[in-house]
Amino acid sequence: MSEKTGQGEQSGKTWGGRFAEATNALVVKYTESISFDSRLAKHDIAGSQAQARMLGKVGLVSPEEAKALEEALQAIGQEIDQGKMVWREELEDIHTHIEQALIARLGDTGRKLHTGRSRNDQVATAMKLWTRNALDGVAAKIRELQRALLESAEREEGVIIPGYTHLQRAQPVLAAHYYLAYVEKLERDHGRLMDCRARLNKLPLGSGALAGSSLPLDREFVARELGFDGLAANSLDVSSDRDFLVEFVSCLALTAVHLGGWAEEWVIWSTTEFGFLKLPDSFCTGSSLMPQKKNPDVLELMRGRTARVVADLQRLLVLLKGLPLAYNRDLQEDKEAVFDAVDTVSRSLEVAAALVSRTRLNRERIGAGLEEGFLDATTLLEHLVRRGMPMRTAHECVGKLVRLCEERGCKLSELPAESFDGVVPGLAPDVYGQVGAASAVGAFVTVGSTGPARVREQVAAWRGRLFPSA
Repeated sequence: MSEKTGQGEQSGKTWGGRFAEATNALVVKYTESISFDSRLAKHDIAGSQAQARMLGKVGLVSPEEAKALEEALQAIGQEIDQGKMVWREELEDIHTHIEQALIARLGDTGRKLHTGRSRNDQVATAMKLWTRNALDGVAAKIRELQRALLESAEREEGVIIPGYTHLQRAQPVLAAHYYLAYVEKLERDHGRLMDCRARLNKLPLGSGALAGSSLPLDREFVARELGFDGLAANSLDVSSDRDFLVEFVSCLALTAVHLGGWAEEWVIWSTTEFGFLKLPDSFCTGSSLMPQKKNPDVLELMRGRTARVVADLQRLLVLLKGLPLAYNRDLQEDKEAVFDAVDTVSRSLEVAAALVSRTRLNRERIGAGLEEGFLDATTLLEHLVRRGMPMRTAHECVGKLVRLCEERGCKLSELPAESFDGVVPGLAPDVYGQVGAASAVGAFVTVGSTGPARVREQVAAWRGRLFPSA
């Protein structure tokens, strides 16, 4: 090969034969992705090893060459793990670094690995392998947080707390019911991840740049080797498909939103005004000026980092908008958004699980103010309905009783019998067994409600699901 036509060979490029000039230094720096895609190394190696075994199986390389390729790739992976690989901007990405290291070891045998493969389907395969692994990791962390919440529900059994709508006191609920509400939210998050996993788990490799290959590649063999459930069916679709990343980050964004809402709640609950819980000192920070301060910075950062994950999703959607088939270099920009979303949500889930496990409700403070705010009003309304009163009439009557309490500065349970009878004749004899937070909670019976029996059922069901071997 002449010097003029050998720029790619000399520089380590995988595409240089067509070019008469070396890549401009500005372009090298502008187009590199090794600064962030090096984390795909083990996934690219796994895909390449499966590729080598397949090439040997179909006879495109000899059995000896296939073994040499697989062993050399294993050695390169160990070198990367040990931090011995030197990243070079001119080699662009992790895929080229690995290929050039392979060629340096095996010469022409190393040059055979890319047979029937494009960087387009190679990158898509590495990204799917990485995403599948990351998804499984996030799903496991969701389970850990669910377990921490369930254990809190069991620990706080029987504790009644105010339930809120519009951040105004509404009805009493069991603390266990509160914790289980987040278990349910996280279960939907987990389910969405599993749905996403099923859709992404189709092998792209073997699709080539966009049209497939005339070589006798065995894609089914590679799919089995890499644990894919099937094959991506259309080669033209493969190299432009990043739906699986958008779906994954969409799942992560909703998980982040759930974590952000919970964090906001606990920020409020930890204030002096609420005092429902005391955050561990080890999860708080102080003030550089005010010595008495104990700030819930961890929760505030979790709330704030929701914005990062939502922005990562937006970034992916805008990146893909208007892209034609098949591969376009724009798609190099997908990785940092996905990596950031995974890192952010994974760390938030870890911190949340640890914080939930270490935090206890302030039962005394909660109990002291539990009867404030007429949490029992709706249960009294339903008591009137059970007596045969139309719902809207009952609503009006209880509203009048609440107004009467506000005028007198008392609770429903403190109204004299004549006041009840003055609004609803004959109500007084049994009304005192219906009012008060404990009576209100005890009255709930519907499936999914905060009634004690129903909550015990849910706690038992979740223990069976989250601690199946216990």
